[in-house]
Amino acid sequence: MPLTTFQCQATWMIQVPEIHTNEKEVTEKEVTLHLLPGEQLLCEASTVLKYVQEDSCQRGIYGKLVCTDFKIAFLGDDDSALDNDETQFKNKVIGENDITLHCVDQIYGVFDEKKKTLFGQLKKYPEKLIIHCKDLRVFHFCLRYTKEEEVKRIVSGIIHHTQAPKLLKRLFLFSYAAAAQNHAATDPRNHTVMFDTLKDWCWELERTKGSVKYKAVSVNEGYKVCERLPAYFVVPTPLPEEDLSRFQGHGIPLWCWSCHNGCALLKMSALPKKEQDDGLSQMQKSFLDGIYKTIHRPPYEIVKTEDLSSNFLSLQDIQTAYSKFKQLFLIDNSTEFWDTDIKWFSLLESSSWLDIIRRCLKKAIEITECLEAQNVNVLLLEENASDLCCLVSSLVQVMMDPHCRTRIGFQSLVQKEWIMGGHSFLDRCNHLRQSDKEEVPVFLLFLDCVWQLVHQHPPAFDFTETYLTVLSDSLYIPIFSTFFFNSPHQKDNVGRESQDTQSKPLNLLTVWDWSVQFEPKAQMLLKNPLYVEKPKLDKGQRKGTRFKGPQGRGGRFSSWFSLFPASWTRTALSSGTAWPEHQRQLSLPLTQSKSSPKRGFFREETDHLIKNLLGKRISKLINSSDELHDNFREFYDSWHSKPTDYHGLLLPHIEGPEIKVWAQRYLRWIPEAQILGGGRAATVSKLLEMMEEVERLQEKIDARPHGQGALLAEAPLLLRGSARLSALFPFALLQRHPSKPVLPTSGWKALGDEEDLAKREDEFVDLGDV
Repeated sequence: MPLTTFQCQATWMIQVPEIHTNEKEVTEKEVTLHLLPGEQLLCEASTVLKYVQEDSCQRGIYGKLVCTDFKIAFLGDDDSALDNDETQFKNKVIGENDITLHCVDQIYGVFDEKKKTLFGQLKKYPEKLIIHCKDLRVFHFCLRYTKEEEVKRIVSGIIHHTQAPKLLKRLFLFSYAAAAQNHAATDPRNHTVMFDTLKDWCWELERTKGSVKYKAVSVNEGYKVCERLPAYFVVPTPLPEEDLSRFQGHGIPLWCWSCHNGCALLKMSALPKKEQDDGLSQMQKSFLDGIYKTIHRPPYEIVKTEDLSSNFLSLQDIQTAYSKFKQLFLIDNSTEFWDTDIKWFSLLESSSWLDIIRRCLKKAIEITECLEAQNVNVLLLEENASDLCCLVSSLVQVMMDPHCRTRIGFQSLVQKEWIMGGHSFLDRCNHLRQSDKEEVPVFLLFLDCVWQLVHQHPPAFDFTETYLTVLSDSLYIPIFSTFFFNSPHQKDNVGRESQDTQSKPLNLLTVWDWSVQFEPKAQMLLKNPLYVEKPKLDKGQRKGTRFKGPQGRGGRFSSWFSLFPASWTRTALSSGTAWPEHQRQLSLPLTQSKSSPKRGFFREETDHLIKNLLGKRISKLINSSDELHDNFREFYDSWHSKPTDYHGLLLPHIEGPEIKVWAQRYLRWIPEAQILGGGRAATVSKLLEMMEEVERLQEKIDARPHGQGALLAEAPLLLRGSARLSALFPFALLQRHPSKPVLPTSGWKALGDEEDLAKREDEFVDLGDV
């Protein structure tokens, strides 16, 4: 369930009359639609039945389905099952049964039990409506009991407002900003660096000690040189400013970050290629030769060029992989979940999403090795330097710079590399519905890569996986300007136009003000209570030593925790106190001899069958990883052989089983995938309780007032009663434990007898047909 506060008042709850109840009359209760400033109701339909997704018996809740210029909302009483404490973890903007128009992925209609994609004008209207969301929720609405005219209006309205191409100026973002001028929320504790001033760039240069070799320039103020670049950016100091405008910013090495040894990470957009123009080609070659000579001379280190356009992933690879991968989680009902469960390894492998994550992390480690071990500058090259450059440069900084592992540092990193770096969020998220081909989840891929690091090294990060999940959800909430423009110029240009039509400029909100979405208690879930803060070294203590037990967020509170080996913390926090009942492991096996410690949902009947499966049928999935280069392997193995310094270089494990499915984001809406009273939520709860006890004992020893540990006592309260919580807390709070078949009938038909199954080749299923 999403975190939300705009709670819809109850109508009535009832099962489908013709199947489950003898009641002939339904009494409608009053419902209330809560609208944001500037939000307008477009169409509505009454007596709509919202099915319970996990229930194949087609039970549900009656209510009203509405469509506004901001969202689709179902007004029912789903919130009634939650107690007061749990509703505090709701989101203040998006309700549990709300879908922003930008979050709608696909719309399907059911005609005579056949599911068809809906688009354009319809000649016949469906009896059921199915909505697949970009955050992987699936909604089922039965329209059989709704008036025909209302069905036409609501279905046509939803299709038009979610599927039809839009104009930028028609986004709800501007309606909200204009209407909310006088009560726009601001969080005074938000110190995220926005990089929209020259001062911000100079501060970053000083912070990374890069100001000796690089300079912040304002040559693009007013976007006179290039509309693709930010108004301010950083370049090598010797570079003449007149060179910056020669090819509209192309071919210019832009500074990203400086390493402690003086090496720097740079990026460059390729010069446009003009066919049959030898003169221009020669001019471009001479220009690039001059640029390279400038950055090769002392005091600059040798430059290694990394061409991401030709030697790395393509955007098409990412788009195709995610299109297949997301189908694993867009589950319509329990039967479909269990029927596909036995094909989980095949489906997961054939999507290639985990392999793409591994390749991204591997590329970032290779570049880190160049900067850290080889002492060379690295120049990332891409056509526009706004997709894979953003991804790789950000991952390198998360691995090398502990500041980027704090929440403020991470938000500043996203501002610098993605927002000011010109990543085309408007196109890549397809917010205007103008081109499906341009929709590529590059930023989501980055968040997934960061999650792998957070999952493997929890004490190194100031933020939690819940923070990353709600950040990914915020991509589709059009009251924040952060992810709704293709460039800083586009945003500023809209701002100038608004000044011409209004007395005051629009105050566009930033997503980094979390108080807009969450109450203070809910924001506690975004902050990692196990984060190990940077120690204050004594003067006599040598800098650069490996980790020796720094003070944590609560002084001694987390210092003892951080003394545990990284492998222990990784194991403790990635495992739960209860196993799931399904077969869906969250990673692929590495070797034939390493069978899964988790047992399938049909474990009692077919334990020896599973061993045969893992031993014989999965072998083709095992040796798919490519060999690592000698230098890379030496650097990688050397780092992992030493104790982890949570405030130094941080490398992920990238072997097959170490790259996992981000369960909280991808599985949170599937009840069958929950572990009640187990998983990471339960483990963290127990760790916090243990730490709290250690802190109390330490207070007694030191005879300190108990009040000094207030922050520590607060954190465990959020996870009290872990036996009632789902492993995917806080998105799945009190899910009902689903009833499962011992093995689906269709599954047995597909399996045949046991001996044949062990010998049979694994089936690779086209996800487009699932």
